[in-house]
Amino acid sequence: MYPIVKKRVLNETTTLMEIEAPLVARKALPGQFIIFRIDEEGERVPLTIAGYDREKGTVTIIFQKVGYTTEKLDSLNEGDSLMDFVGPLGEPSSTEGIKRCAVIGGGLGVAIAYPQAKALHDAGAEVDLIVGFRNEHLIILKDELEAACTNLIIMTDDGSNGNKGFVTQALEKQIQAGREYDTVIAIGPLPMMKAVSEMTRPLAIKTIVSMNPIMIDGTGMCGGCRLTVGGETKFACVDGPDFDGHLVDFDEAMARGRMFRPEEAKAREKHICNLTGEAR
Repeated sequence: MYPIVKKRVLNETTTLMEIEAPLVARKALPGQFIIFRIDEEGERVPLTIAGYDREKGTVTIIFQKVGYTTEKLDSLNEGDSLMDFVGPLGEPSSTEGIKRCAVIGGGLGVAIAYPQAKALHDAGAEVDLIVGFRNEHLIILKDELEAACTNLIIMTDDGSNGNKGFVTQALEKQIQAGREYDTVIAIGPLPMMKAVSEMTRPLAIKTIVSMNPIMIDGTGMCGGCRLTVGGETKFACVDGPDFDGHLVDFDEAMARGRMFRPEEAKAREKHICNLTGEAR
């Protein structure tokens, strides 16, 4: 069992948890992920590692309440435990050779962008961290983000924080102002990562995206997380999750991501057990 040692509500939809998992914490690196299962009847859900403490033996995860399992996870509290917590999985992000970088995070992708920006910043790179939220009430980890970069830009869709627009607009503004990046890292919704990749393509700026398709086993055996990258089939769980954004077939990835929406909606419905009468 893997105890929850800390729970912190970040906003109305997003929660941070620290999980006691010393073996995972010992090997974890930025960009990798874990797969958890709450109990014997639970589904396997991948989450990017948002942080780790090797001395304490803990791993930090951040999640949104978007489905049955994440809502159930949010109902747990400090002292409760998860049944499975497997990792670290996937290839870690590379910081080698990066001197000036823009790290772009949208929505929950901000939680993934944070450890990548921090790793680059700690390695001595100049990092512009551009993050976007729907409104100012959904902004998370502001203090942590400020400490993990050279320049922090927070955008909101409605402008409620005084900075209206999308992360792509902020990136375009930085480039037009003369910022010369050797690398751009985009993490978040597929349409955003596609837009960033298309923006940087004609400028020949190396662009890395973090892909998070549906996964089951996390070892490349099931094939559920397959992607087309540069015309070849890749598996996000073992070949990624980081890929060259200029080579990813985003249209295919978005189509595959929509396949299971009816099943996801059905899973959120309350079902009454005929034997116990309990809602599940």
